[in-house]
Amino acid sequence: MSRLDEILAFNRRFVENRAYEPYQTSKFPDKKLVVLSCMDTRLTDLLPRAMNLKNGDAKFIKNAGAVVSHPFGSVMRSILVAVYDLGAEEILVIGHYGCGMTSLNADATLQKMVDRGISPDTIDTLVHAGVDLRAWLKRIESIPDSVRESVEMIRRHPLLPKSVSVHGLVIDPDTGKLDLVVNGYEAR
Repeated sequence: MSRLDEILAFNRRFVENRAYEPYQTSKFPDKKLVVLSCMDTRLTDLLPRAMNLKNGDAKFIKNAGAVVSHPFGSVMRSILVAVYDLGAEEILVIGHYGCGMTSLNADATLQKMVDRGISPDTIDTLVHAGVDLRAWLKRIESIPDSVRESVEMIRRHPLLPKSVSVHGLVIDPDTGKLDLVVNGYEAR
């Protein structure tokens, strides 16, 4: 049985047994929070528990490194939708120690793409078209600095109301301990 078949079989039982009922909530975050965090698997359950957040309390956005890489990219769009359309009033950018983005090697990742069937010509075409793949695959040098940079990009965004606090934290993926990097109340 494939993973997809396993998921679908489990899901049929999940729905038939009404196991979804404890998770029912509205689309509006009860604690009026947006949390941008890394996609690291260690954070899936740990991060909300370490923050005392339950299903429905916050909007979670996840990507590699908890990075806002472009002021008009999909991460920033999601944050603005959460603020304007879903009632979020505070934003937390949460990186984590031991993030895989600190050891990312752009050249090695590009080679892995070629090894998995992406044509070198495709990569060359993107480079010649002005796509800086090495910058796009840039490694994070410092997790706290990266969190600060993302907080500043969000906080200074021309479409974000000044009343929204943007905080920065780093979590220990082993213990759940949160270290404050930016207190958004003080930065306003």
